[in-house]
Amino acid sequence: VIERPLSVVKELIENSLDAGATAIDVELGQGGKVLISVKDNGGGIVPEELPLAVEKHATSKISSEADLEAISTLGYRGEALSSVCAVSHFEIYSRCSELTEGASLHYENGVPRVTAVPLRPGTTVVVKDLFYNLPARRKFLKSERTESSKISEMVTKLALANPAIAFTFTNNGRTTMKTGGTG
Repeated sequence: VIERPLSVVKELIENSLDAGATAIDVELGQGGKVLISVKDNGGGIVPEELPLAVEKHATSKISSEADLEAISTLGYRGEALSSVCAVSHFEIYSRCSELTEGASLHYENGVPRVTAVPLRPGTTVVVKDLFYNLPARRKFLKSERTESSKISEMVTKLALANPAIAFTFTNNGRTTMKTGGTG
């Protein structure tokens, strides 16, 4: 599922769109090899479900058997997140708007740790050191410029396809794209 930084960003943005976000901020460090952060103001994940969100073959998007016949989401949250967890240092912060407190999940070397934290509603996923444990895979990534360019192009296309959503794209500390989300 996760071939390159682009794959991670695409999956995380699709999760944000499925969560009903109206604002999505994407931040990269060194073409996504060192840092990928996707922050949204969507529905969030309840603290009890954070560990489930990163389990293989798990999903927070199917709530009944009837949903299988009428899939209206862009993917299964658990499929991508579990794959990302396996190849990076992974953190997720989330709060549902109806709750007064959020939670963080730090996932490293197969061990999830959930902690209560004060947060704004929405979800932030932070991926650090992509493919740190797969040096052969990391070696075959393209240059920082190429990886960043591919991600920038994809974020731009998603922003154009979703004009009612405010997108911000920051690369190495420099904001290179910002949409208003006003249509």
